[in-house]
Amino acid sequence: MAPPAMETCHVACCANRTPNVVSWSRGWTIAFGTCNSVALYDPQGKRVVSLLNGHTDRVNAVQWVHREDCAPESHLVSGGSDNRLIVWEAQNGKFIQSVECKGHTGPVCAVDAIYVDYPKILVASSASDSTVRLWLCSDAKDAECLHTLSFGSGFMMDVSLALLPGSRVPILSCGGDDSRVHLYVQSDKQLQKVMTLQGHEDWVRGVAWASIGGELLLASCSQDCLIRVWRLCAKSGTDARTEDDHTIIKMKEDVFEVKERDASSVFAVSLETVLAGHENWVYGVHWQPPFYKGGKLQQPLSLLSASMDKTMILWAPEEGSGVWVEQVRVGEVGGNTLGFYGCQMSPDGSMIVAHAFHGALHLWCQDQDKEGEWRPGVVISGHFNAVQDLSWDPEGDFILSVGSDQTARLFTPWRKQDGKKATWHEISRPQIHGYDMQCLAMVGRFQFVSGADEKVLRVFQAPRNFVENFANISGMSREKLLTSSDCANLPEGASTPALGLSNKAVFQGDLVSKTKEDEKQFSSVSDQYQESYFHPLSLTEPPPEDHLLQNTLWPEVQKLYGHGFEMFCLASDSARTVVASACKASKAEHASVLLWSTSTWRQLQTLPCHTLTVTQMAFSPDARLLLAVSRDRTWSLWRRNLPTPDSPEPQFSLHAHTGKDTAVHSRIIWSCDWSSDSKYFVTSSRDKKVIVWGPCRLEDSGEPAPPHEIKPFSSILDVGDSATAVAFCPVLCSDNSYLLAVGLECGRILLYRWSPDQDPAGGHDWGSCAETDTLQSHSLAVKRLVWRPRAGRAGRENNSRVGLKGEEDEQTDKENELEEESSWVQLASASADHSVKIFNINKLAL
Repeated sequence: MAPPAMETCHVACCANRTPNVVSWSRGWTIAFGTCNSVALYDPQGKRVVSLLNGHTDRVNAVQWVHREDCAPESHLVSGGSDNRLIVWEAQNGKFIQSVECKGHTGPVCAVDAIYVDYPKILVASSASDSTVRLWLCSDAKDAECLHTLSFGSGFMMDVSLALLPGSRVPILSCGGDDSRVHLYVQSDKQLQKVMTLQGHEDWVRGVAWASIGGELLLASCSQDCLIRVWRLCAKSGTDARTEDDHTIIKMKEDVFEVKERDASSVFAVSLETVLAGHENWVYGVHWQPPFYKGGKLQQPLSLLSASMDKTMILWAPEEGSGVWVEQVRVGEVGGNTLGFYGCQMSPDGSMIVAHAFHGALHLWCQDQDKEGEWRPGVVISGHFNAVQDLSWDPEGDFILSVGSDQTARLFTPWRKQDGKKATWHEISRPQIHGYDMQCLAMVGRFQFVSGADEKVLRVFQAPRNFVENFANISGMSREKLLTSSDCANLPEGASTPALGLSNKAVFQGDLVSKTKEDEKQFSSVSDQYQESYFHPLSLTEPPPEDHLLQNTLWPEVQKLYGHGFEMFCLASDSARTVVASACKASKAEHASVLLWSTSTWRQLQTLPCHTLTVTQMAFSPDARLLLAVSRDRTWSLWRRNLPTPDSPEPQFSLHAHTGKDTAVHSRIIWSCDWSSDSKYFVTSSRDKKVIVWGPCRLEDSGEPAPPHEIKPFSSILDVGDSATAVAFCPVLCSDNSYLLAVGLECGRILLYRWSPDQDPAGGHDWGSCAETDTLQSHSLAVKRLVWRPRAGRAGRENNSRVGLKGEEDEQTDKENELEEESSWVQLASASADHSVKIFNINKLAL
């Protein structure tokens, strides 16, 4: 079978900041809402297996429909801010949208679902329209709203469904802002309120049922920092009528009756225990999943809770006394984070995961060697807001991205020691900022410039600790990397002062710990507080979230002042000598492009031409031309002048530009890029047009040649939607045609071949090669597309381990592998849907 032309290699994303957005299946897949999609993540393979796109607004709640035989699930329910619920069904190994529930008039905030009669699903949903609805989803692909419960001006934060012991009667529990837990039973097609459980003193944030040997346990957690566990059991007729025996101390029982057809049964609810251990609001509770042992269904008595105090606690009753006690407590220390929004447990109870306010997943695994010990595990991470820009490093070994979540993140393939396939992970967070970040440009192997919603550009350089850890994780030679990054005066790391925005370098001398004597003799108040929060780490695997936040910053080496408004775009040339920057502008005076020298970081030149914001810039691969495209629907091309003894620094002059009368684009030009031979450039616009311009030939003689007229060299390609990003592949196709990627506002990415020797009349010069399908596409606008600077797949090259073969076999194996690798190219995309994606594209299959 031919390999697919385009396969998703990596998706970097994180969970939405809502409480009920993560759910762990019995088939070991973690489902979580990320922006408007549902991500299916495999925690053992450490990669996103699939993205489900169907919602048109943020996904707030996700829940697997667990089967009674504990087999892997075939249904998943999600609810979003588009007021809808979607039931997803597994078909041929893929999840497709099966049923849609419409009826809520506000964002859905919690869902739960059970099978009443397989494959009929009963779904409960709570929304901010102050209602809880019960739906029946059947095979007929339609959803019937059975009941609507209205709570006036109150809200229900969580819902949970179960079947009453010994019957098929569903019972629904709702916890809300009236500090109570309400129980409803569905009998004879009616939904009756049977009980209100009081005791919590603040909003109830989470409720969860567990079925244990003919009884039900209900855990409820609240903003009063407490967890209450209630027991529900069936009472036989005789129990209910016998006189109370006053000699026995018993918990107060509340009794309710359920009539079903002719029979009626009585159930009693009592408070089992109150668990106090958290110091802040408890947001989520989750029972360890049941499992089959010896043909019997067993439900372990083990409850996990997550709180805003940044901890998760595992509770279980003691063997002798039956008193519920804290077994394990894990969590985060330090860092500018808020606490946990929810928690889930793996099917066998050996792993637990929490998700936090900043969307990060925190995973802990039970230590196999030491009983009762838990250690942080490697887990996916990504931006929690729109990703605005991204860039490959010059060697194509890692990706840097910046986003509106005010962070810069660095992703690289992790080569495991056991020779398993490399997986991509975030290994550093060079910049954590106070402003939304907009753009970045690499200026060397381990140096970059970034721009945010402030008027300043900041330059960062990798510290020694990062270079060492990068070598360990990516399997490269540490010595080689350190020589390439002038390691003599590299700081160890960086930290941010308590009230500052700039990352301060931390040198070897700053890490020496104070002795007792020093601590007694503080010369000033400020000496009592340690300025550096950085601790050098020696990593052999990607770090967990709290280390990323605190110990992986890069020191800021320079600030560049000169712009009058928020930064918008950046570019650097291939020789890494010049950086061009532009800011938001509504007048011509602010729309100038500024050029900076990377050796002195002085401002070299101001290039005035445009009248509105310059949206993107690109230097030609031979570094002799600079292209700028703008909101004013025109582009400008600047030529690097030959150096003279008077001005050794690079100087640029205007070479060509379009004006009001010569502009072909009728709307804002969003993006531009150069072909690898510096002959042609491409522009893409909101008017759905993609145009290649050329030819751009510069004479090598000292005299500037009369400028060629640079005009559309291709036919105008209509891509059907606003073209927000465009990129030329640096590697040519086999027939010497150019490969282009176009990103659209709807989130799709299209691949085209363009042949300059074909006749442009009738559009014969363009050929459509491939496009992302619904599972691969982004759910919002593509912000940036960048090809890996060389052929091959990062983390795959020179990866063959020397085996027991002869050297000649080894050599031919390596050659075959290199040849196979050279047919692949990689494309990275950044999107407003919070995700960074990397695609492997097989040129031979296009």
